[in-house]
Amino acid sequence: MANTEKPDVQGEGDYEAARRYREEVGKFVKSADIDKAAHDAAPQSPDEQREMTEAERAGRSHSKAGKEKDMNLKPEAKNSRQ
Repeated sequence: MANTEKPDVQGEGDYEAARRYREEVGKFVKSADIDKAAHDAAPQSPDEQREMTEAERAGRSHSKAGKEKDMNLKPEAKNSRQ
């Protein structure tokens, strides 16, 4: 006999949570001032910059591509169209 009840799936299989997340991300991308958010998230002092750089280095060291050559922490320049 088939189960006709909506499955109460949790974790990586939580389809309802995934749908809500995609919707919220879409709303944010369409309405948010991304440049302002990035500017607001920038480090406010040299100490904060060092702390953020070290945290990023630590995180990248645990990644699958955590090789030192992949750990260039300098921001990439944006290609500007003129």
